[in-house]
Amino acid sequence: MRVTSRPRFYENTVNMEMLTVSTPKATLGATVRQRERQERPSNRGSRRPGRAKGYHHGDLPRALLDAALHIVETQGTAALTLRAAARLAGVSQAAPYRHFANKEAILTAVAEDGFRSLMAAMRRAAGAGGDGPLERLRGVGLGYVTFATEHPSHFRVMFGREMADRSAFPALRQIATETFNVVVDAISDCQRAGLVRSEEPPADLALTAWSGVHGLSALLVNGVLDKPAAAVAELVTRDLFLGLGRRR
Repeated sequence: MRVTSRPRFYENTVNMEMLTVSTPKATLGATVRQRERQERPSNRGSRRPGRAKGYHHGDLPRALLDAALHIVETQGTAALTLRAAARLAGVSQAAPYRHFANKEAILTAVAEDGFRSLMAAMRRAAGAGGDGPLERLRGVGLGYVTFATEHPSHFRVMFGREMADRSAFPALRQIATETFNVVVDAISDCQRAGLVRSEEPPADLALTAWSGVHGLSALLVNGVLDKPAAAVAELVTRDLFLGLGRRR
């Protein structure tokens, strides 16, 4: 069952394998300088118009996304600028503008990557959760919390105030909706199996489930809870999804 209509609350709020930056600044800068030299077209020899030799599209954007995540992780989103990302990546201040018009654009790219990886994490966890629909639904919740706690920089960008309005970014809105659909589909499976009440639309129940695991994720990412993430995720998802059971 696919749900094409989403609550406005969700659209306003949620509108790679993951990139983590563990490379030291000096090494990262040297690597990207090498990439930029490789990307720079050579004037030697003849070539067809419009086809620059040595340019590998995608290397520089990825390096800039790495740098942006590192800045968010160590200094916060407010500190991120295209100049700061270029400095950390070791490229010229003009280089980022080949791929990102402004700070909002690079944040959007980070958020899109995050949603793709979150969706993949939830699907993996659902597959590993068990054969039953309710076990798969619970796996979706566990995958969500695991993603958030293992990739807090992505999580903060995806749901930060800078990305609260998705109306200007159709691709971001689309991938966010597809991610939400993972929860909706899991609940629909439970409804068909008679494990979750069917008198309410699955999107409404998905909003309830998503709100619970997202709130828990935010508490863990911000260090509010002093309990192990895995243990508290097991507890909350168990009680949450049992609470979605049929009314008798």
